[in-house]
Amino acid sequence: MFKKILIANRGEIALRIIRACREMGIEAVAVYSDVDRDSLHVRFADEAYHIGEAQPDKSYLNFDKIIDAVRKSGADAIHPGYGFLAENHRFAARCEEEGIPFIGPASKTMALVGDKISARQTVGKTDAPMIPGMTTESRDFAEFEKFAKQIGYPVLLKASMGGGGKGMRVAHSPDELKKAIEFGRKEAQSAFGDDTVYIEKYIQEPRHVEVQILADHHGNVIHLFERECSIQRRYQKIVEESPSPALDDETRRKMGEAAVKIAKIVDYRNAGTIEFLLDKDKKFYFLEVNARIQVEHPVTELVTGRDLVKMQIAIASGEKLTWRQEDIVQNGHAIEVRVYAEDPDNNFMPSPGLVEYLVEPCGPGIRLDSGIYQNFTIPLNYDPIISKLIVWAEDRDGCIERMKRALKEYRIVGVKTTLKLLKQIMEDERFKSGDYTTHFLEKFSLYDDEIDMNKIAAIAAVSEKITPKIHASKGETEGIKSKWKLINRMRALQK
Repeated sequence: MFKKILIANRGEIALRIIRACREMGIEAVAVYSDVDRDSLHVRFADEAYHIGEAQPDKSYLNFDKIIDAVRKSGADAIHPGYGFLAENHRFAARCEEEGIPFIGPASKTMALVGDKISARQTVGKTDAPMIPGMTTESRDFAEFEKFAKQIGYPVLLKASMGGGGKGMRVAHSPDELKKAIEFGRKEAQSAFGDDTVYIEKYIQEPRHVEVQILADHHGNVIHLFERECSIQRRYQKIVEESPSPALDDETRRKMGEAAVKIAKIVDYRNAGTIEFLLDKDKKFYFLEVNARIQVEHPVTELVTGRDLVKMQIAIASGEKLTWRQEDIVQNGHAIEVRVYAEDPDNNFMPSPGLVEYLVEPCGPGIRLDSGIYQNFTIPLNYDPIISKLIVWAEDRDGCIERMKRALKEYRIVGVKTTLKLLKQIMEDERFKSGDYTTHFLEKFSLYDDEIDMNKIAAIAAVSEKITPKIHASKGETEGIKSKWKLINRMRALQK
């Protein structure tokens, strides 16, 4: 087993890995950029090393600086978390060359599944159902047009090396396809350094369901059931749950078996996710492989009682899986919501800045994976996700009610967040019924559920006896220089 692990990441996922290391008796090493000097992951780690400027390519994406931190710290493995270098096969190969264990799949496997065209070619050798689509590269628009006509419009353009919705466009006609290819190539080149794109049949009214797998270095592969990830914005997931309300027992069994077959044929090792689309007739199709721990892994941990990060570390150190497939069962229901520092009322623009006031939810069945604290400054340089709120209950209805309660308790003042959106999703009848698709937010109207700010402004302007209402001490009130800070405090403590 490893004695010291360097975590090549930041924020809540770095904290999550640090906690797993601590419970396993492993020292955790953090790295940080200029703007992350005061971050929680730096404070919680056993050691921390500065690796450069705020720009990711000068710090968290810089191979040399990460490797140098490993050498200085004496760490004997690297955990990449998710994002940044987690799915970079070149970095995994560099670790292999340096003799540093990479807690994830081998670079060869990562390169295979990271290239969606190659992955489709390989998975096509199994009996796993696949969405009709291109399996070869092309630069000729005539070939794209011919293939689109063959499978029928609408079609979905995707970046071969892509993820997170980058380079993705739906086309309903040849004219739209041409524009989609031009835009997709530019975006793919900018995001991934590779402008290869391909098309596949666009599944209408789909649901996005993924299966968690674990595979060791001794030929053992198991799945830990599914997660429903259909509530998305710009192809980014924002609400996940397990079990999926869309699956019956037979479909769940077949999807799990298909995921294990796919993991085996790509020679997968460590934790990963096999993603599927489910059509309106409940038929499922292979979508892609995510070669890392997922943002939404906690919902699987809560319904199976298994610690996925600890298993990642154990597998990478050479240990065998100690569980058989029949040992894994789903218990109860779990829902995760992602909280972003974004302004829902302004087209979800990023909202970096100082967290002036923070109240975190707690109580039975509640887990909060967070990377912020009161008086922490959220930087503009990185993904705006600031926390993940996960709840568990014995059934789905109880889980929704618990999530509603937790969201009501959650207060973040000083920056705009998506908490209002998440509250309203939990109240939506389509979500409550479990009958929703990836188009959920396209038919969703965000309404204003905040208190009347004009009334609060008037109160703040004329009243000097407001302290008891916000339960602040005299000294604390005197320290508030702006009436708008006082207003924000009241907003946080309303209800």
